[in-house]
Amino acid sequence: MRILSFNANGLRSAASKGFFEWFNTQDIDVLCVQETKAQVHQLTDAAFRPAGYHAWFKDAQKKGYSGVAIYSRRAPDDIRTALGWAPFDEEGRYLEARFGNLSVVSFYIPSGSSGAERQGFKEAVMAWLKPILDGWLASGREYVLCGDWNIVRARNDIRNWTGNQKNSGCLPQERAWLSGLIADACHDGLIVPPAHGWKDAFRVAKPDVVEYSWWSQRGGARANNVGWRIDYQIATPGIAAGIRSAEIFPEPKFSDHAPLLVEYAE
Repeated sequence: MRILSFNANGLRSAASKGFFEWFNTQDIDVLCVQETKAQVHQLTDAAFRPAGYHAWFKDAQKKGYSGVAIYSRRAPDDIRTALGWAPFDEEGRYLEARFGNLSVVSFYIPSGSSGAERQGFKEAVMAWLKPILDGWLASGREYVLCGDWNIVRARNDIRNWTGNQKNSGCLPQERAWLSGLIADACHDGLIVPPAHGWKDAFRVAKPDVVEYSWWSQRGGARANNVGWRIDYQIATPGIAAGIRSAEIFPEPKFSDHAPLLVEYAE
């Protein structure tokens, strides 16, 4: 099973740059998109509905903002669009497709880079999500949480480690929160990893590899590979045990983010 996660920074923009043509060459079973930046009525054209795929969208109430989507070859048994907290749900940040005992989630965790107010909201979301994620982990279902989490985990996940210690996305409390969910050794020493926890799919496949999934659009960051790894597939241990490969695609360029593809055993 091949699952692709991609922050499009505007799905119409990414489509105009050839994203769906590329997607159709990748043999994908499930695609999770973040930042569609569109209302569903703006995505009815065949260009946004690749043949052979079912498509679902969760829009933000604010037009041209946020939004998530899931495309799948197999029709899901159930689609869920809300987690029960309006400030989060109304921004179009969660969409879950259920296939038997497997849930695939398109997640978009807020950024705090615009200032203190949004950083406060981001940290409120983190605190609110923690028991939800703990409940999913203990539920007996298999989950793959795909998306832009807007947080790096450790030095190997960001080019300018020292210079970003006080910036949103690399703050100690953010790194500790994310790595505190994950049962591996690929953290930065701020936490003791849980004995039973989620798995960072990219790090299961590539424990020590330095690759990035997002680059600032300023200062030639992408050309100089001054990037951050903030796009993840976070999986429950059962399905993570069958991870065969993980790949980030910095080229072709469809967005300021790169697609992340993980292959799981059926």
